[in-house]
Amino acid sequence: MNMRIGGLASGMDIDSLVKDLMKAERIPLNKLNQQKQILEWQRDDYRSMNSLLLSLRDLSFNMKLSSTYRAKNTTSSNESKVTATASAAAGNVSYTLSKVDKLATAATKVSPDGGVTKVGQTLDTSASIWSQKANFNDTGFNWKRGGLAKDTMTITDPSEPIKLSKTNFKIDSTSISTMQVKVNGASYNVFADETSFNNSTEKNKVYLASDGTLAFSNPLAKGSKVSVDYFIENYSQEITVPKGSDTNTFQLAKGSIVIDDTLSIKLNGNTYNPVFTEGELTDSTVFVDTETGKIKFSKNLSEGDVIKADYKQNYFSFGLETFNEKGESVQEKFSVEGSSSFSSIINRISASSVGVNAFYDDFTGQVTLTRSQTGNLNTAGEEIKISGGFLNNVLMFKDVKEEGGENAEFTINGLSTQRHSNNFTINGVSFTLKDTFDTPVTVGVTTNMETVLDNIVKFVDKYNETIQKINEKLNEERSRSYQPLSSEEREALSDKEAELWEERAKSGLLRRDSILSSGLNQLRMDLYSPVTNLSMDSAFNQLASIGIKTTANYLDRGKLEIDKAKLLEAIEKDPEAVEKLFTANGDTYAEKGLVNRLYDSLTATMDKVNERAGKTTWTTQQYTIGKNLNRLEGSIDRFEDRLLKIEDRYWRQFTAMEKAIQRANSQSMYLMQQFSF
Repeated sequence: MNMRIGGLASGMDIDSLVKDLMKAERIPLNKLNQQKQILEWQRDDYRSMNSLLLSLRDLSFNMKLSSTYRAKNTTSSNESKVTATASAAAGNVSYTLSKVDKLATAATKVSPDGGVTKVGQTLDTSASIWSQKANFNDTGFNWKRGGLAKDTMTITDPSEPIKLSKTNFKIDSTSISTMQVKVNGASYNVFADETSFNNSTEKNKVYLASDGTLAFSNPLAKGSKVSVDYFIENYSQEITVPKGSDTNTFQLAKGSIVIDDTLSIKLNGNTYNPVFTEGELTDSTVFVDTETGKIKFSKNLSEGDVIKADYKQNYFSFGLETFNEKGESVQEKFSVEGSSSFSSIINRISASSVGVNAFYDDFTGQVTLTRSQTGNLNTAGEEIKISGGFLNNVLMFKDVKEEGGENAEFTINGLSTQRHSNNFTINGVSFTLKDTFDTPVTVGVTTNMETVLDNIVKFVDKYNETIQKINEKLNEERSRSYQPLSSEEREALSDKEAELWEERAKSGLLRRDSILSSGLNQLRMDLYSPVTNLSMDSAFNQLASIGIKTTANYLDRGKLEIDKAKLLEAIEKDPEAVEKLFTANGDTYAEKGLVNRLYDSLTATMDKVNERAGKTTWTTQQYTIGKNLNRLEGSIDRFEDRLLKIEDRYWRQFTAMEKAIQRANSQSMYLMQQFSF
């Protein structure tokens, strides 16, 4: 880097001289930056206009929908008995419900009076069911010993075999019958005998081979979700004492542990005898809290010590079956660890796919099972079928008679019929039965004229707003004497002055723009040109015929005004013709409805604006202004490089001058010294 000497010899302010010289040199650069700023402002203006057009196009799309013109009113002669709502598909008709013999009811089962617990006993619903087992009237849980396992997987390669992750799975008949396999939520019946599997006519079935491989009756597609709940002989768990541990107490993964000779606790390979009273603990024994799964040694263990536990857990299973609206069976099998709480079991039932809401009332001690759907969905028997000792014995549903589960029975327009629900739809009209009756109730459906009127008014208002704002931009004066401010110019002005200057500099950038001007002209033509479509009434073939026309003030530049009385009269007289005026389809421009034309024209104009100004998600190479900005930025970069060289040249020249003056001064001083002798 060259040394810069700033006027030490000449006494001149070289720094200021160079800055002043560079100001002159920077004038072309400032013009380039101004051009860049103007292009950016123009791009942003174009995009704001496209936002307006997009908003109008979105509303135009809604105006294509039949629901815009077919809003319905419904009336009931007795809303305490029947209410109704109508969709756009409903006709303007009247229905008479002469009587309702029955309302649809949900099937319910309630456990017997007296409650499920013994007299004088209470149930802690948040405690483990194993700890509460003795409090029930009937303790026939049908406890099993072993463990529960769950595998979930997504099929990535249908040709690959599907196999259980655990090898010690149970394959006895009870375990197989209560094992649950689901594919994408659909239940599959499990077989452990290949002959029975092959002979079964069931649609969804799966064969469990002795090596744990699952063979499905129908091929599983890629991406299928498979879940398997099954049973294992025992749990094997290993615990490594972590660094910094200072305790003799550890927690097994499961509670409600079975006390038998399969329970094994080892520490660093040495077997410790399990005891079940904490006070009996010695150096060779380990305390096991069978209810919680906590284990405790006589002394603290060291980092890296390894505990290996093999144990079984108490569990039980039960099942529920219901039926959907098609009469198809929906089954769910529940496997419950003894460490689960009673409330969690109730919640699992309510959240399951069988559609049964379970509820425990701690005041009466009773449990209810209620279908979430009303109606008789199983004509062959009960709506809620139960299996397993927990539901039949412990919750005492074995001999409970089911109540409810009946269809709604009614007569409409002379036809006696039934529905599973009190809410049902006929020809686009949704009825709600609220009570039984034998005095006729009339439900009428009519077009909601006011809503249709409001929809059209909103569309016209949006159109007027859009063309007004675009016209303001097209007619905005261009103040060419106001150019974008440079950083130095901005610093010389106050914030308010700079804001006002910039506002003038931004004005008129889209003045008389050809894309927007031609776009607005096309929109006016779309709305003013008659629709000549054979499917519609020629009396309503243009906006003026339904009370919509341009304003008398030419300065409004095509804004529309509405004669609401005339528009409402047209809607009342022929709502279908009004709808077709806006939405008619056709192969030719003249056959197309007004909003179909408008939508196409808006899309075409927006595409042209995008070609020029792009979208925020586009790169600068994808639109015209962006390409121009790229060229300008390249010119700016090159010019800035040139300015650096020019500034460096000025400094070299002034530095050379300073050095020359310094040498001349030195020579002068030398001569003066010589003459002084």
